[in-house]
Amino acid sequence: MANQPQIYGLHEHVGLQELALKLPAKFDTGAETASLSAKNIQVFKRDGGEWVRFQLGMKDPEQAQVIEKPITRMSYIKRRAGDRKPGDKQLYTERPVIEMDICVGDELKNIEVNLTDRSAFEFPLLIGSTALKEFNAAVSPGVRYSAGQPSCTQAS
Repeated sequence: MANQPQIYGLHEHVGLQELALKLPAKFDTGAETASLSAKNIQVFKRDGGEWVRFQLGMKDPEQAQVIEKPITRMSYIKRRAGDRKPGDKQLYTERPVIEMDICVGDELKNIEVNLTDRSAFEFPLLIGSTALKEFNAAVSPGVRYSAGQPSCTQAS
């Protein structure tokens, strides 16, 4: 019998382990990928591979640190009609994808996260269904912050 999923709320506190940063996230079963708010995204070459340099798109300028990470892949996200101007034929937005260690409660997982400017949204991090599967998570929309503060020490 498979393990029963861990029930999380629609919103949870998560830790970005390598950055020693805690932030609120939205758990969204309707999104496939995870998205982190980033600004000044620049793709560049290093050691024969593609890397990305970006600044965290946080409301608190103290948390807007500059990060450099190797690109895992590029993702192509379908644009909503409301995001396009009349005559704009570009149906997809290209986003760099990186890997990050994300902590929820006492569970630490390495997940793929695409980078995009989420400053217009309340939550700087969105956790989609692919990452939710990694966490063996079920989301209860009436629950908030059920996992408490992130408390990971090592990968599980």
